[in-house]
Amino acid sequence: MSARSASPPNQDAFARRLEDALTARIGAARYELWFRRHTAFVPAGRELVVAVASAHFQEWLEQTFAAAVRAAAGEVFGGPAKVRFVVDPALVPSDEPAEKPPAKPAAPPPAARRAPRDPAKPVQLNLFGEPPAPPPPRAKRGAKPADGLPARRFKLLADFVVGACNRVAHASALSVVEDPGQGANPLVLHGPVGTGKTHLLEGIYAGLRRRWPDARPCFVTAEEFVTRFVQATRFGKQAAFRRQFRDCSALLLDDLHNLATAAGSQKEFVHTFDALLADARQVVVTMDCHPRLTEELMPELVDRLLGGAVWGLLPPDDETRLNVLRQKSAGGGPPFPEDVLKYLARNLRGNVRELEGAVHGVRHYARVTGRPVDQALVREALGDLLRHTVRAVTVADVDAAVCAVLRLSAGTLQSKARSWAVSHPRMLAIYLARKHTAATYGEIARHFGAKTHSTAVAAEKKVRGWLQKDVPLALGDREWRAKDLADRAERELMR
Repeated sequence: MSARSASPPNQDAFARRLEDALTARIGAARYELWFRRHTAFVPAGRELVVAVASAHFQEWLEQTFAAAVRAAAGEVFGGPAKVRFVVDPALVPSDEPAEKPPAKPAAPPPAARRAPRDPAKPVQLNLFGEPPAPPPPRAKRGAKPADGLPARRFKLLADFVVGACNRVAHASALSVVEDPGQGANPLVLHGPVGTGKTHLLEGIYAGLRRRWPDARPCFVTAEEFVTRFVQATRFGKQAAFRRQFRDCSALLLDDLHNLATAAGSQKEFVHTFDALLADARQVVVTMDCHPRLTEELMPELVDRLLGGAVWGLLPPDDETRLNVLRQKSAGGGPPFPEDVLKYLARNLRGNVRELEGAVHGVRHYARVTGRPVDQALVREALGDLLRHTVRAVTVADVDAAVCAVLRLSAGTLQSKARSWAVSHPRMLAIYLARKHTAATYGEIARHFGAKTHSTAVAAEKKVRGWLQKDVPLALGDREWRAKDLADRAERELMR
């Protein structure tokens, strides 16, 4: 805990115990951000005095963390304790070195030139959805770490493993860093969980901070955006909220689909979106599916997203999985032979997080057992994962997925009905069954109530024609493009 170096040993011990108790309640990240090097804790009998450097900072801490500090003090004192916040700059340590503001780029892009240049108001958002807070005292306002990045460690584009499944999305991310606001705007990255969307978004943020030190990009999740909007509305701080997002040089929003349940936040985001694009500021968002396939977002928002570039990321293919495993297994720890990496790439079909977890599991198992990494050790360490990693898709699974997407009751596609409302979904299910299962034409035809395999052959050929021309299909309660419907059904199948 922050305290003067001259404090007695018993006060140092008290500070360490209080630090542990408070960190357990508010989390290490919040403690590092708001307490370490910004406060001093002084015991006075059964009372804890919290010293801060300014009245503004005192008000913020007391409003936000008083209950947590009181509970932590009670734990350390062994009973109820009073907590008092005071302004006493002499007690607060000043051990943060002053840094010179980063040099201005020789020729920033138009978006960076339009961005406000006042380093006294950094735009990095509080990751906990709390109301705007004062900058930490005793630190030079606007100062950044030596690498130009905020305290949070952001992933870099240079560390992203590129393959056929994500090459276009990665190239688009690089182009945003090179020339923000002048290319595809907005840039929408979509794909299943664990395919690298957030990595690319963080890489764009880190790249913009490094390449354009004067620019002020904002990185925020949709959940944080909603939380901050709700709090700004509650406390009458809408103007400050809007300035915070509309004065940035680029807005990077993760998991946009999480705005689906917040209509007010969607409308606010649309207005923010329009303001940024009108001034050629870059907007990048990530989603779990193509904007056309989401039914919860406002049509106005979907229309704006489709006005830029929309690129998908797929689960890693064989070659990309092998490259990911090579990267994750490099560095410290026991070496992974090439034959082990190829074995894992063949047998693990999950996303990047699963591959990374497998490497950590094997490495830990090798250290505990004191054995070198080989295929036998991998089978022991990852036995359960390897047994359950490949889920066999059946014709019944495809049937259920198509019915779920089109809101048809179970068994509808196996009926004898010939209306287009049933026959078209049935043909799509036959096509997907041929694509995703090992079933023969005859087995598929029998599942859907056809007498011969020729019915399944004709259905597959028909759907291929739909997809090639991307024809519109009026099914269920809406009209679909053929490719969109197939994508939505496949996404449902892979859940």
